[in-house]
Amino acid sequence: MNRTTQDIEKNGSPIVGIEVDSSSEEISAGPPRPSKIGFLEKLRSYEDALDRKLGVEAHSIQRQLPENRNPFYAGWSGQLSMFAFWMGGCMNLSSFATGFLGWELGLDLRQSLLIIAFAPLAGSMITGWCATMGPPTGLRQVSICRYSLGWYPAKVIAIFNVIQEIGWCASGSITGGQALSAFSGGKVGTNVGVVICAIVSFVFSFFGLTACYRFAKYTWFIFTAIFLIMLGETARFGDLNTPPTARGATGSGAALTFVSIMYGSSASCAGYASDFYVEYPVNISKLNVFLLTNLGFYLSTVICAICGAVIASALPNNRQWEEQYDAGIGFLIQTVVHPYALAQIMLFLLMFTAVGLSCGSMYSASLSIQLSTQKLAVVPRFIWTVICFAAVIALSLAGSDRLLVFLQDFLSLLGYYATAVFVCLITEHYLFRHGSFDNYDLEAWDKPEKLPIGHAGGLALICGIVGAVLGMVTTWYTGVVAKLIGDFGGDIGNELCFLFTLIVYIPARSWEMKHLGR
Repeated sequence: MNRTTQDIEKNGSPIVGIEVDSSSEEISAGPPRPSKIGFLEKLRSYEDALDRKLGVEAHSIQRQLPENRNPFYAGWSGQLSMFAFWMGGCMNLSSFATGFLGWELGLDLRQSLLIIAFAPLAGSMITGWCATMGPPTGLRQVSICRYSLGWYPAKVIAIFNVIQEIGWCASGSITGGQALSAFSGGKVGTNVGVVICAIVSFVFSFFGLTACYRFAKYTWFIFTAIFLIMLGETARFGDLNTPPTARGATGSGAALTFVSIMYGSSASCAGYASDFYVEYPVNISKLNVFLLTNLGFYLSTVICAICGAVIASALPNNRQWEEQYDAGIGFLIQTVVHPYALAQIMLFLLMFTAVGLSCGSMYSASLSIQLSTQKLAVVPRFIWTVICFAAVIALSLAGSDRLLVFLQDFLSLLGYYATAVFVCLITEHYLFRHGSFDNYDLEAWDKPEKLPIGHAGGLALICGIVGAVLGMVTTWYTGVVAKLIGDFGGDIGNELCFLFTLIVYIPARSWEMKHLGR
């Protein structure tokens, strides 16, 4: 006999719909046989025990009900934690390395600085708006996507999220490992540093959202001070006189590609931004959420990227810097910062920027895995965190010697699906649900029979991806339309993705609601 069990989490919300073998309740002549579900239930009991004793988050993907939310987040100190979270998570060496890509593409310093100033603003605004959906619903972003994209296409978004978040963790671990290697004078190899950074990130993500917030709360101003000191010491070396190596149509293509990279670096969290906001009160100002998220994301990205762009422009004029750049970002920082003792302190602290970047990404990746299918949702979050940790180490070790190529391809790809998600979410919210969360059946977040199937969302997502493929530029592929811009192409994948998704979603969703009623 089968029955439906309800696993009561810390927040009191049930997990409904897990079929469990309850034959042990019946009289049986033989000894009870262990089952796979019994093993999973045992793991969940371990998770609950870890929550009670160590504070390891156990409520996972369940909707966080208003009455069960942490009251700390209702006050101003809790709200300011939003700003600190993004500053601490995005003020890192990966953002610093992104600033070098303008120079790599053939742009001069003026062009790079203009793009760095404006492109991330568009991306951070998208992430900031998506974050505003967390407090009113108490749901993670993939669950919110089910109301617009539909039940099945939201699974695709969950998979994209996991790939992206593991990539961010790998990027952070690589740069953190390089900083640790330089700090040790090469005694600790980059690969060993990668593993150390990944382990520290794993510890924070294992404990959950509160631990990630606390790390950012106490470190963001330290990271900010480090990059401002670095910028202050190197700004005078910035080369504003050397013209770009990419000119004419080729220069325009390079500029478009760098815009795509910088936009993608800040828009990339649109698919999981609300994962970090489920503890905030329902009545919190949406404007506050938007502004604090946007500001934290934008400032951290811009400060780090400007610092990278300035140093990159000086490399052709400084042979020593160029040699150290080839050896690794950590060794370059050790050379450009004076005195040497200060450089050593900064390198040691910069290793922890990898933790700020990775702990939140690893935490959210485990949630996205659970949201990808109900069968995986029964596996406790901490198990998926362990698996994500193993994947981060493997990817970090494989890509540690090709950081900038990894970043160029990775960051460009991130923006495409984030753009499609944003278009569907904002169109659904304002056009079809009239801008009110009262028009969402929040109790149906995990009930596929009450949610859109995904005809409109799936078709729009496919068309958006087609547009992205036509306009993308990576080191391994250049789209048909992108090839028309200059000698090496210009990335307009995000623009085409936006247009294709919007044009298809509105009529398709209208048809879906008219004929299917959901």
